[in-house]
Amino acid sequence: MSKLLNEAPTKAPQTFLNFPLVKNFDDFSADIAILGVPFGMAYSVDGMANDQSLAPDHIRHWSTRTEIEMTLNNYDFDLGGTLLDGKSLNIVDCGNARASLTDPLVHYENAEAIARTAFSANSVLITLGGDHGVPIPIMKALEVLDKEITLIHIDAHLDWRDEINGEKNGYSSVIRRASELPHIKAIHQIGMRGIGSAQTQEVQDAIAHGSKITTAYQLHDKGMDDVLASIPDGGTYYLTIDADGIDPTIMPAVLAQTAGGLNWVQLHKLIHGLVNKGRVVGMDLVEITPSCDVGNISMIHAERLLCNFIGATVRAGYYD
Repeated sequence: MSKLLNEAPTKAPQTFLNFPLVKNFDDFSADIAILGVPFGMAYSVDGMANDQSLAPDHIRHWSTRTEIEMTLNNYDFDLGGTLLDGKSLNIVDCGNARASLTDPLVHYENAEAIARTAFSANSVLITLGGDHGVPIPIMKALEVLDKEITLIHIDAHLDWRDEINGEKNGYSSVIRRASELPHIKAIHQIGMRGIGSAQTQEVQDAIAHGSKITTAYQLHDKGMDDVLASIPDGGTYYLTIDADGIDPTIMPAVLAQTAGGLNWVQLHKLIHGLVNKGRVVGMDLVEITPSCDVGNISMIHAERLLCNFIGATVRAGYYD
C-alpha cells in the first residue's frame, strides 16, 4: 500500500496516550488502532471550517505526559486495575486520515482504506471525529469482516436524513447510510431527545426499517440494564457515539447541547455491558467541539470513555 493515507497529529504528545504512530500501512498489525477523521462532508461553504475538525488532536494532546503515565500505570477504579491489566498489547495511533484541498471525498476514501486495513488485521478500531459524517466510511469498511454487524448509536438526534443541500454523506445522514449497507443487520438508537434535523418522514423511515429507538426518557425510566438486555447477545457490534447524546452537564463541548442525555454511570454500564455481550469491533466518538468546553469537563469524560472501552476489551479477553 504505497499511497500516503495519513498524517501525524499536530501537537505533542502527538498520539493518544503516546502510543506509537503508524506511518506505513504495509504489513499492518495491531490489537487496537486509533484513527482521527477530522472532516465530514459539509452542507455549506462555512461548514468546511469546523471546530469539530480540531477534536481528534485536542483529545490526544490535552493530557500531560505525567497524566498519561498515570493513566497507563496507576490503578483505575473504573476498571478494577491498570488500563491494560498487566498485559502487553500492540496499540497504535494511525494519525489522521489525509484530506485533499481539491477533492473533499479523498478524506473519506483514505479513512475507509485505513479502516479496511485495520479490520482486515482483526484490530479493534477507535475513530475520533470530526462531525457525525465521519463514521460513514468506517462503517463501509466493516464489510471486510464478512460478519453481520449490529450498530449501536448514541445520539440526541436520529440522523436519518437522505440528504441536505444535495449532500448525502453528511452528519445528518449517517444512520440512513448505515441502513443501506448489507452487512449492517440491526440498528439500536439510544438517547434521542429534543429537536434535530429529523422530520416526521425520517422517523417513520427508521421505524419501518426496523431500527429500535430508545429515547433518552425511556432510557432513564427503564435503565441501561434493560436497554442492554434488548440487544441480542453474542453479536458483532459497532458503537457510534455522538457527543451530544451525552448530557451537557458532563459533555458541554458540543454544538447542539440538549438536556436529558446519557450520564456517566449509564455510559460506563453501556461500554462494559456491550463489550461483554459479544465483540465490539470498533467505536467512534464524534462531534466534540473543543471551543465549547468548560474546564476540560468534556475532555475528562472523553478520555474516561475511551479508556473504559480499551480496558473493558482487555478484560473481556479480546486479545488473548
